[in-house]
Amino acid sequence: MLEQMEPLLSNEEIEEKNREFEGKSPEAVLEWAIETFHPRLALSSSFGAEDVALIDMMWRIDPSARVFTLETLRLHTETYTLMDQIRMRYGMDVENYYPDMEQVAGMVKEHGFNLFYKSEEFRKLCCGIRKMEPLDRALGTVDAWISGLRRDQAVTRVDIGKVELDSAHGNRIKINPLAEWSSDKVWAYIHENKVPYNELHDNGFPSIGCAPCTRAVSPDEDPRAGRWWWESDPNSKECGLHVIETLDSIKAAAEKGR
Repeated sequence: MLEQMEPLLSNEEIEEKNREFEGKSPEAVLEWAIETFHPRLALSSSFGAEDVALIDMMWRIDPSARVFTLETLRLHTETYTLMDQIRMRYGMDVENYYPDMEQVAGMVKEHGFNLFYKSEEFRKLCCGIRKMEPLDRALGTVDAWISGLRRDQAVTRVDIGKVELDSAHGNRIKINPLAEWSSDKVWAYIHENKVPYNELHDNGFPSIGCAPCTRAVSPDEDPRAGRWWWESDPNSKECGLHVIETLDSIKAAAEKGR
């Protein structure tokens, strides 16, 4: 369980910052965040389009800005290729957080390698062990973290602010510089600045996660339709990183639903 900390910004200060940053560029938000929280600040990157755009922006502001990734051990080969390209392009030491291998081994032994196809509860269990627990360890090193969330990505994200109090992760400050941006704006930035990106994006993958849980989508499908495509409820299509749900509660639900 991630340790609770005293919030570094009050609710009133967060509301004020959101009013100030609405309509402002992602760079303006990042400049404030880096000046306020660095080095206890990091971008959580899964190396999607939004994340590589943010990496480029952060590097231009401060080359020592921190980036970490949750290495689930089930990523696409193309994602690992991109991670190497990012390291070479920016001279950046990406911090890798791996899952607890004892928990992974126990989960696989009891439920199988591809348990996530069996039920939503088992899918969330896999995400919990491979993503949520490592995220807690990563966030234990920061006071604030940056994500690539956008409001138009999913029904679960329409109300996000550019600055939030993340009560689900020990009252860290969560910063979403791209909240107002569209996918077109993200891609315009990537092409204009020649930012390396995951080649899967050119093959019908607008959203990229673990290899077994991501597929290409057709132009008429929702961009996140390829994430956990066997699940029909769009409101459930979060891995737990951006919602208030504990790993203990996820384990209990998986045990109940087995």
